[in-house]
Order: sequence, then structure tokens, then C-alpha cells
Amino acid sequence: MYKNSGFQSRMPIPAASCQQFDPVGNVLYEAGSDFIINEFGACKERIIESGSQYFQSNISRYLSSPRYYFQVNDEYVKNKLKMVMFPFLHKGHWMRSMEAAGGEFSFKPPIYDINAPDLYIPMMAFGTYLVLAGFFLGINGK
Repeated sequence: MYKNSGFQSRMPIPAASCQQFDPVGNVLYEAGSDFIINEFGACKERIIESGSQYFQSNISRYLSSPRYYFQVNDEYVKNKLKMVMFPFLHKGHWMRSMEAAGGEFSFKPPIYDINAPDLYIPMMAFGTYLVLAGFFLGINGK
């Protein structure tokens, strides 16, 4: 590949020096790697177990009622899409509305609050994507 006429800049390494066997170093290396693998496996199990316990204990707080995220009407969808596509036209506040219910504060559902999170619009967008993708793949014969 390189045409080197004359002096070589590197000295060749003898083959005998590359294949030396060090039994003590090899045993220590294998013992160390086994120790690391075993400790990593135990630590991994503890991390996964604690994460799954946290998820199981707090899942009801985040997904207690999926109906909450689908309480929308046509006016809400129209206003939310307008707000998402043209945020500079939004004249209202950007914070969620809260209401007191039984001594606790809770957020209003999307039908009453434009800033509340909803799952209706993302689900309909995904469904529309699937229908259009299938339609265009069918037209192309795939």
C-alpha cells in the first residue's frame, strides 16, 4: 500500500515475545472478570427489582383512570389543535386549572381545561397514520 523506499520507521516485533504465557496474570484476569460479572449481575437484579416495585406502587397514581384522558368534545379538539399548531395565537393562560374535591385538589378533565393532557388526539393521529400508510402501501402494491 505504501511505497517505502529506504529506512523503515518501526522495528518489527519478534513473534516469540507476543505469545508469552503468564499463568499468574491470566488467573488474576479471569478471577477479576468473573467477580465483575457476578457483582454486576447481582446489582442489575437489585436495580430491576427496585424499579419494578416503584413502578407497581406508583402506577395507580399515573394511570388510575384512563377515562380522564379521553373526556373531550369537538370544541376541545378544535381549540387544542389550534393551540398546538399556532401557539402564538393563544391568548389564555398556560397553566392547568385545579379544583377542590373532598379536601384534595385535583385537575379538571380536558373537556373543561384546554391545558390538560389528553390521549384522544395522539391516538387519533396514530390511527390516521396507520390508515394512510396502509392505503399508500396498497396503492403501490406492497
